[in-house]
Order: sequence, then structure tokens, then C-alpha cells
Amino acid sequence: MRTKVFIHTNESKTSNAVKTRLVAMLEKANFLVTDKFDKSINLLVCVGGDGTFLQAAHEYNFPDVPFIGINTGHLGFFQEIMPNQLDEFIYHYNTNKYRIQKITTVQAEIKTKEATHRLVGINEIQIKGPSTSSTHLNISISGSFIERFSGDGILVSTPSGSTAYNYSLGGCIVDPRINLLQVTPIAPINTTAYRCFTSSIVMPAELTLQVELDDYTKDTSLTLIYDGMPIVYDNIESVNFTMAKETINLLRFDSYDFWAKVKSKFI
Repeated sequence: MRTKVFIHTNESKTSNAVKTRLVAMLEKANFLVTDKFDKSINLLVCVGGDGTFLQAAHEYNFPDVPFIGINTGHLGFFQEIMPNQLDEFIYHYNTNKYRIQKITTVQAEIKTKEATHRLVGINEIQIKGPSTSSTHLNISISGSFIERFSGDGILVSTPSGSTAYNYSLGGCIVDPRINLLQVTPIAPINTTAYRCFTSSIVMPAELTLQVELDDYTKDTSLTLIYDGMPIVYDNIESVNFTMAKETINLLRFDSYDFWAKVKSKFI
């Protein structure tokens, strides 16, 4: 049976040119390329940067189909291959010289006075106060009170997201084979008036991070940002962060090494 491939791009000139070349090469290699995504797809190819990969995963609702990324962006942590490696990609796929890396996700359950909402992040979910003032959050881990946070907000990242915004905030790089969540403060205030952690907290994946608003923030709007997409909520009572059930199957060549990629991207 022919392998059915769907190609998602960021519609840039460079990405569309790569897509055109890839379609011709796939069809020559007896792949079936389709313009419509459905459950019969065997492989989803993302042409663009890491943002394109994140967009596709959300747009197609975390499908079970394997993803492979062609990097026409900048950093390209999720994107496995470069545009000059298309022949290599087809060869490795046809000869089964690849493995599937499971990408875990994080979820936020937001309870307001009116309803309960749910967000899923691949890299991270942030909770932030009004842009013109600090926010104050009571933080617990599985029922054990940890701190009263004061600052711009907090970021909860997955291992895969540890090299994204989390890294810019001073969080640690985590090997994606480790199952955990990382909580990193965003501009924390640490004075005689306000005391809170200024470094990341790493917690086992089975625990829950609980965030409740104190008297200073009860009547303010808070913004939840999942993978760069913001939503403003009013009348929040609590936000619980846990590992989500959704995963992504990322296709990696046998030669892929996470720490070699970290070295090539950051050093």
C-alpha cells in the first residue's frame, strides 16, 4: 500500500518552494501526496520552523500520525531535516531507518466563576497578570503549599519546551526522555516585602501544580498563553497544571541525538 502524505507549510516563499520540490520527489518515489488532512494519512510533513510544527499539532488536534519537520525557519528543534536532505529523508523512511519520539504535553484546567476551561501546550503554558502590574499567586504542588509568588507570572514547560521560552527565562534544559514538568518564574520579585523562588522548580509528571489567586489578584483579569497563543480570563478561581493525555509522534532518524542538537543550536 502506498504511503499517504500530507504536507503543512507556513506559506512562506521558501517553504512553498520546498513543498513543490518535495511533492515531485515523493510522487516519483511512489508516495501518495494529498491536499486534505484526514485519518487515513500515514505521515504529516511540516515545512517551516518550530512555530509551524506547533501550529500543525494544534490545528489537527494532536493526531496519532507521525510528524516529520523540514526546517526553513531559525532554530528548528522539532524540525528534523534541512531542505537539502530531502533525498536522505525519503531513503531513511523507505528503509525504516527511523524511530518515533513521543512528545508529551502540559494542560491547564482553568476554573472561573462561570465555567471550567482546558488548554493544552506542547512547549509551555504561561499564566500572567495585567501587563502594567505584578500578579500574586498562591502556588501548591499536589495540595502542599509552596509559595506566594509575586512577579509577572509563571511558565510551566514540558521537557520539549525546556529549550524554548523556558530557557530564555533561565530554566534548565531537560532531556525529552525524562517525564516531568518544569515551573519557571517570570520576573519574580524577591525583596523584604515579597519572597519567592527565583529559579525553576522541577516536579514529577504525576503531580499537580495548583495556582490560586490571592486577595490582590481576585478581581483582575489573567492571561493564559499556550504555545504563544494568549487567552484572557476573568473571574478565575484556580488553575491546575498537569501532564496532558495528548502526545505527538515525532519521527526521528536513527542518527538523531538530542544533546548533539542542543550543542549545535546553543553553543
